[in-house]
Amino acid sequence: MTAVAETVQAPSERRLRITEIFFSLQGESSRVGLPTVFVRLTGCPLRCTWCDTEYAFHGGGYRSFDEIFDEIATHGTPYVCVTGGEPLAQRECLGLLRELSDRGYKVSLETSGALDISGVDARVSRIMDLKAPGSGEVTRNRWENISYLNASDELKFVLADRADYDWACDVLAQHQLIGRCPVLFSPVQGKLAPADLAEWVLRDKLPVRMQVQLHKVIWGNVQGR
Repeated sequence: MTAVAETVQAPSERRLRITEIFFSLQGESSRVGLPTVFVRLTGCPLRCTWCDTEYAFHGGGYRSFDEIFDEIATHGTPYVCVTGGEPLAQRECLGLLRELSDRGYKVSLETSGALDISGVDARVSRIMDLKAPGSGEVTRNRWENISYLNASDELKFVLADRADYDWACDVLAQHQLIGRCPVLFSPVQGKLAPADLAEWVLRDKLPVRMQVQLHKVIWGNVQGR
């Protein structure tokens, strides 16, 4: 009897479609101001009306994990933020987050809240949006994600007007979000004056962190910053 050789298929190269990798100051979250490497993945299933990274919807190029790790290492910082687009739209993103954590990096993930976050490595800080009505994508909120959030994660509301603010306050109360994790309120640039949002937060004595995008204060709307 002639022996039949067993065919073993080599695993495909681990890779992700990347729009850009750049070194800058973290402009948002409780890590604001920290020198951080940003890995911006390409593609997003949402189309928020105020999106400031539409250039990441398409294009980009595939890069292997090893290429990504090598570039991150050149910047000499422990802080890495994986962002988009919507990073979780690419399946291999979970592996990247896990291996970055294995290598000792302090990793954060910026995600829209529209996709399942339960598979994200527990060492990663998940900065998750809840989309307000002014985004045009409020129906895409995956409310079950709230149950996965813990003290190392952060919940972000990007607000375009007073109606968005009132909606966010209702969501805070309805889902008992205060105390689950830090909550961030941000004004949409050019839509809601930061001073107005600040006054509302102070008047209502909300235990939230109001933030503006530091990178835009410093450099303006510049890609790669």
